[in-house]
Amino acid sequence: MAKILVVYASDYGNTEKMAHAVAEGVTLVPGTEAVVKKAEEVVADDMTASDGIIFGSPVHMGGMDWRLKKLIDTVCSGLWMQDLAIGKVAGVFATGSGFGGAGGGAELTMLSMLNNIAELGMIMIPLPKNTPGYAKGGMQWGAYGRTGDENLNPVGVSDEALSVARLHGSNIARATKALKENPVFKA
Repeated sequence: MAKILVVYASDYGNTEKMAHAVAEGVTLVPGTEAVVKKAEEVVADDMTASDGIIFGSPVHMGGMDWRLKKLIDTVCSGLWMQDLAIGKVAGVFATGSGFGGAGGGAELTMLSMLNNIAELGMIMIPLPKNTPGYAKGGMQWGAYGRTGDENLNPVGVSDEALSVARLHGSNIARATKALKENPVFKA
């Protein structure tokens, strides 16, 4: 069974909803299981026991949430020193509002998480543009939920974005399962 950790930070519940949608997508793939945890609850053993890890963050001032960054700085750095994440599958998702059509920093938020995934030697799974609903809930880096309107009024994460998050979780789960069954890297 391929085990995938979905780790997230959330302020208003939107990123948490996305995390659970991603996890639901993971479980749609036979032979996979999802574990959902808040960033501040994740320890090194959670990560080393997982075959894949999906990181989710709200946008904070154009970057990732501090709780996710703290996880990367404290937990992931130790994994990096020991080469314990090499070859694991990974993906990202984000939520945000802010000004601009993509939610004022969602792309930079995902890229900052992906930078750490690359540093760890993990295998990134992007979101293909032919994913149903892509225009309403994604960008090439991963699933995205816009949570505010153009005047920054809270609107919550849309059903379309949650649907894309589920599909992203399934894509990552398929890749994770395939690599677990046919390993090409040794951590």
